[in-house]
Amino acid sequence: MMDVERRALELARPLAAVLADPRLAAAEAAALETVTISTPSGRQAKGALAKPGRKGPAILLIHEWWGLNDQIKSVVAEFANQGYLALACDLYEGTVTTDPGKAGALMEALDQTKARETLTAWVNWLRKHPDGNGKVATIGWCMGGGLSLAASIDAAVDATIIYYGNVNFPTAELSKLKGPVLGQFAEKDGWINHPMVDPFVANLKKLGKTHEIHWYDADHAFANPSGQHYDKKDAALAWSRSLDFLKANL
Repeated sequence: MMDVERRALELARPLAAVLADPRLAAAEAAALETVTISTPSGRQAKGALAKPGRKGPAILLIHEWWGLNDQIKSVVAEFANQGYLALACDLYEGTVTTDPGKAGALMEALDQTKARETLTAWVNWLRKHPDGNGKVATIGWCMGGGLSLAASIDAAVDATIIYYGNVNFPTAELSKLKGPVLGQFAEKDGWINHPMVDPFVANLKKLGKTHEIHWYDADHAFANPSGQHYDKKDAALAWSRSLDFLKANL
């Protein structure tokens, strides 16, 4: 086994063990603090927060189309263990599902303008949090991957991580990016594929935006242990790269 693969597995082992066991994930989720803010338009937004025990950079996590479930909350807890002030927003206002049909309907019904307003409000809240140091990154998976990019465009965050999310954004919007971008994509993904991602990467290059793009011999949602396409090895490597990217840029 290559050194980089061995290190990736060692870094991911504690998180992978939690994500693979619904009881452990539920316990991690239950320990998080629920926080509420008001958006500029007056709506209430909730999120799950974990503090690192010392001042550090912040990370905003954006869930998949399933909603803010225990899996995402477990990643919040792990980021706090890594020294980050971590918060997962709840864009579905408490609704969580394991049914793909319902998840698709929830995603389609999500008001993108309101969602982006909510994400910007959370970024601003994290920037000012007393346990933060003013720096903020975003990370999202699937639906949340595209919204991670959107939040970074709207709020000019310090670093952006996209796991197999929709990156079909106009050049004019991409020009607003401030920090570097890490993209993690799957070769067997039938939707978030090279015809979508390659023009995005070309635009980043043209705009002079710092970026790091990785492709894995896997399918969509390869980092989700509860899904049919979970790939333990690639998920571990992607997690390792995410931690390295955050450490280098926050």
